[in-house]
Parts: sequence; C-alpha cells; structure tokens
Amino acid sequence: MLKKLAAAFNDLERGRRGSFGNDISTPENRRAALWHFHLFDHAILRGLWTNLEQIAPGVWRSNQPSPARIERYAKMGIKTILNLRGTPKVSHYLLEEETCAAHGIELVSIALAARAALPKENYLEVIDLLDRLEKPFLFHCKSGADRAGLVAALYLLHVENAPLDVARKQLSLRFLHLKSTKTGVLDHILDCYEADMARLGPMGIRDWFADHYDQAAVRASFKPLWNRS
Repeated sequence: MLKKLAAAFNDLERGRRGSFGNDISTPENRRAALWHFHLFDHAILRGLWTNLEQIAPGVWRSNQPSPARIERYAKMGIKTILNLRGTPKVSHYLLEEETCAAHGIELVSIALAARAALPKENYLEVIDLLDRLEKPFLFHCKSGADRAGLVAALYLLHVENAPLDVARKQLSLRFLHLKSTKTGVLDHILDCYEADMARLGPMGIRDWFADHYDQAAVRASFKPLWNRS
C-alpha cells in the first residue's frame, strides 16, 4: 500500500497524472500547473529565498525563478536566462518559457546533473554557451545551490580567469551547497582539475575538459564524505 502511495506521489510530482502540471493551455490546467509548481517543485519555499547573486558584471545566478521574478528580472535588464534543468514539459519549464517570451528574454536550456559527473560534452557545451550568451544574463537550476554553483565556478575560471580557490567559493554553504553529500561530486570535478594542473602544469578549464577530463575516473574516485569509512 505504501509503495503504491509513493508511486502515485511520484507520478504527481513529475506531472504525469493526467494534465497535472504538464499543461497550461486552459485556465483549469494552468491552475493545476501553478499548484504543481508551488508544491511539488517547491516554489513556495523560494518566495523569499531567491539565492540571487551577481558573480561578475552582467552575470547573475539564482534558484528557479517564478513568473513574477522573471518579470522583475526583465525590468532589471536581464536579456538571457540559462536554464540548467533541461526542457521537461512540466510546470516550472512551461511557466518559464511562457514568461520569458512575454518579456522578450531569450531562454536557453541545457540539462546538467547535481549528483553525477557527466560526459565532457555536457560541460564543454555549457562553457561555450557562457562565451556567447547576451548580457546581462542569469543562470539557474532548481535551488541555485549545486548546478548553478558549478556553472558559476566555470564562468569565473573560463571567462574571468579567476583563481581556482576563488571559483570554488561558488560551491559553498553560502548557497546551500553541501560538499559532504552526493552533490560533492561537483567539488570533486574541480579537485581533479587541480590535481591534473599540479601534474601537467597550468591549463584552462575548457582545455582540461576537452583533453584530460575522464568521466569514469571522476565517478570511480568520488565518495561522499558521509559514505567514507
């Protein structure tokens, strides 16, 4: 019984039960999508806590913005939003897509992971995007803690030529990033970059991903602090 209830909840959370959360084309479905957004995507917790921070001139990071916040960002002059959550046809993406279009903001989407090291092509794609997005721009994930933190670090390393210890601060408790959990794999990626620079000499973060990053080795060598003996 409990397993069935859990499965039903998961279906609701992912917007797979009828039109709950995956359609905004009618007033009824829009109301359902807003409930989905606030409850299942936890937007209710992001009403006051935005995790908004300017990391460089014309570059901001945050958690998932609501339609009202996107409107405020447009008034701030934001030209582009980089969404790090992909394009699932559920409430958070549908509402963001609609609101960006309404306010003349270009929405660019890419799917990154908070708890796993991805193939190098994913990171090269986001680094190359950071080179060409129109400023002022903002990027976000769900909480603004992990994926946004890694992308902020990559921006500082690649575009601002910031020292690694400065870039690492984007993955910190200040943004509610917890290195001791599975999301610590993002810190571990930077650890591996640092280790290769110590062995091979200084190199840019893009060059490292292109020529030296080893997804399998990063995954195999990472163990969350809470899971170490």
